[in-house]
Amino acid sequence: MTTTVSAPSSRGSRLLARASAEALGTLFLVVIGLGVLIFINPQAVPMPESLASGLTVTAAMLAFGYLSGGHFNPAITVGHLVAGRMKLVDGAAYLGAQIVGGLLGALAIFAVVRTVPGITDSRTVFDTATSGFGTHSSFQVPVTGVMLIEVLGTALLVGVFLGVTARRNPSKLAAPFAVGLTVAVLLQLGQSTGNLAFNPARATASAIFSSSWAVEQLWLFWVAPVVGAAIAGLIFRGFGETAPAAVPEVEEPLPADGWDEKSDDDAEASDAESAAEVSTPAEAPAEAPAGAPVEEKPDVDPARDFFDGKRG
Repeated sequence: MTTTVSAPSSRGSRLLARASAEALGTLFLVVIGLGVLIFINPQAVPMPESLASGLTVTAAMLAFGYLSGGHFNPAITVGHLVAGRMKLVDGAAYLGAQIVGGLLGALAIFAVVRTVPGITDSRTVFDTATSGFGTHSSFQVPVTGVMLIEVLGTALLVGVFLGVTARRNPSKLAAPFAVGLTVAVLLQLGQSTGNLAFNPARATASAIFSSSWAVEQLWLFWVAPVVGAAIAGLIFRGFGETAPAAVPEVEEPLPADGWDEKSDDDAEASDAESAAEVSTPAEAPAEAPAGAPVEEKPDVDPARDFFDGKRG
């Protein structure tokens, strides 16, 4: 008989480490994304903010992706949940960590802005880097147009992420570069229409430190990305690109590529790795009393009985 004793505290510590990696990566993205956009000087800084953000995503995935999978975006986490690649409790932890990391990153940039002489209203400065529609869009794009761009852009971003990290994709190691380039080209489009980030955590972080209109319009930059992520997740769920439900019997080392599906849905596997098996010897069969007749069992051939019609 084998008894399995699980260690939930060990699994909780691993989830905490993964969530911390998500918070740190999101903080990195927000600091660079907002900082470059606010303090950009085309003459002194020739690199556009979209390219800087894309390179930041690549760097963050290379640095922390082996721990958490490198989402750093609530929309990507929602896509994984819909596609069946991670559990709901893990997704909730990721979402909370991403929001906290984004807020801390925006707070850091806000503190820097407050130290700049000549800036009397720091919130007005943040308005220039905050997602908006209508009168707060560069080209006065209405809510319908911004929603369409956010849904389509987020669906493409999540689709690229799910596709490049799929188990059957031989190019999983190129995931940070594929996702980073996708972020760069999408932000080039988003900034020209209203500082669209295709990332609810970044949109929330900048809106909190902007004028009141930013918070009033924030709902769109959560609803539209979630819809786009759900569309991409449903498509990949239809392809059967979900993580395997079977729990490995033996302990497996952490895969070299942290963007494998196992790294996004390793809750069950981590339980199996932290389990301790205690084996007890089985009871010996009772010996027959001396002199008792031994009952002989007739030979049974299941295949012969089946074909002879003895199926009951």
